[in-house]
Order: sequence, then structure tokens, then C-alpha cells
Amino acid sequence: MTQAVFQGTGRRKRSVARVYLSSGKGNILINNRSYADYLGRPTLATIVRQPLEAIGDVDGYDIKANVNGGGLTGQAGAIRLGIARALLEINEDFRTPLRQAGFLTRDARKVERKKYGQPGARKRYQYSKR
Repeated sequence: MTQAVFQGTGRRKRSVARVYLSSGKGNILINNRSYADYLGRPTLATIVRQPLEAIGDVDGYDIKANVNGGGLTGQAGAIRLGIARALLEINEDFRTPLRQAGFLTRDARKVERKKYGQPGARKRYQYSKR
């Protein structure tokens, strides 16, 4: 018998994560590697686990995530959103704790583009009065 797999998509900055949840023992794989090994920093590993801690079931689901684009911090944020959305597919009652923790809100901040006539997005070239 096949096991039910629930899917969620998360985005942050330039990162896109496709997350697949199934009932299991708490294994988290990101691009076919252990999440702690892939992300490197413990703070990023904590970000990925946050939605599971919010519902109080850290070891109840196996997670497989495919993520590309951006850096590690953006990827961790994208995976967190993807996990939260997949948890909603499993049980709609998870919406309240996930919403209160802020895990269902897409972080819309992106890098502002560089403008012509300036060295960066906001920085101006030095002005000389005399």
C-alpha cells in the first residue's frame, strides 16, 4: 500500500522549495542530504524545524525537500514555508498555531535593484560642492 504524500511550495528571496511530507520518524532530507549537513549552521536547521515544533510533532513526519536558487538562509526560509503549507494539507487544525507563529506568511522582501547613475540601489556617488 502506498503512503500518502502531502506537498507544499515555499519561496523566499530567490529560493524555491518543493516540500513533500509523509508520516514517518522525523527524517529531513534536503536535496537528498541530511538537513543539518546541507544547511551547515545550527540556526538554519532550527528554522527548518520550527513549523513541526509549533504543532508539537517533531518526530511524526518524514520530510523530503528539493530546493534551488538563492543562498542558504533564503533556502531555509523557503523550506519552512513549504513545510507549513504541507502541514495544512494534512490537517486544517494546524492553521492556528502556524499562523500565530507567522509561518504561513510569505516573506516578500527581495533585493532592491541597482539604479542607473548610482553605485547601488540607494547609495549615491559622492557629491562635491567645490
